Amino acid sequence: MNLDRDFEKSSVGELVSENYVFAAVLHYFGISFYQYPTDSLEKVCRRHKVNPRTLIAELESWAKRVDPTPEELFLNPIELLVAYLKKKHYFFVRQELPFLSNLISGIPPEQDFAALMADLRIMFPLFVEDFIHHIHEEESRLFKRIELLQDIEDGHFATHDALTILEKDPINLLADQHEIHDDEMEGIRRLTKDYHLEPNAPLTMKVLYHELQNFEKELSIHAKIEDELLFPKAVELEREALRSIRKKIRTN
Repeated sequence: MNLDRDFEKSSVGELVSENYVFAAVLHYFGISFYQYPTDSLEKVCRRHKVNPRTLIAELESWAKRVDPTPEELFLNPIELLVAYLKKKHYFFVRQELPFLSNLISGIPPEQDFAALMADLRIMFPLFVEDFIHHIHEEESRLFKRIELLQDIEDGHFATHDALTILEKDPINLLADQHEIHDDEMEGIRRLTKDYHLEPNAPLTMKVLYHELQNFEKELSIHAKIEDELLFPKAVELEREALRSIRKKIRTN
């Protein structure tokens, strides 16, 4: 986004078309970009009592965000990996899903996209419900299990109590039950023809497709981190805790 010109005089539509991420930044400040496509940023900000420079500063901040690489995550202890995944869960639930839901429910569909938007308005809330359930299940079972393993490792449980905990709901069983929640996104891919749009498609649809595709990529990376980093670390932690407890029992 070119900040040399007087961006405050530019229309919201122009600014979003230059950088789709700006639509998410506007949403962060309670502004739905599709409601003010021809209004200047200055006018919209005045209406919502937001400083335009604050918006731009936030956009620049978003541009500088860099997630750690899988290699960097691998080098961290499991508790930091869990903390990172919890932070991503919060980001998905508090920021990305509300923004996508706002787009899907609020965009006035043009005739060519009316049927598609009607289908999305049925499909996406079901996906959100299922996804949030998956997150709660993961945090209450898997993450809680990892906390218990760390407590056992730190000697917070009596030996036989620790053995009982270790032998119930082992990590590999949770790993077998773990699903990459992609079914609904697969349906959205089919519905949107793999997010394909003609060059003359409305800006609203371009932003929506971009955000859906970006969210799917994030979910894929998130699931890969869980499957390839979190579960192996958790299995090794459990194996070592079980070996240590059984050794204590044999020597007593």
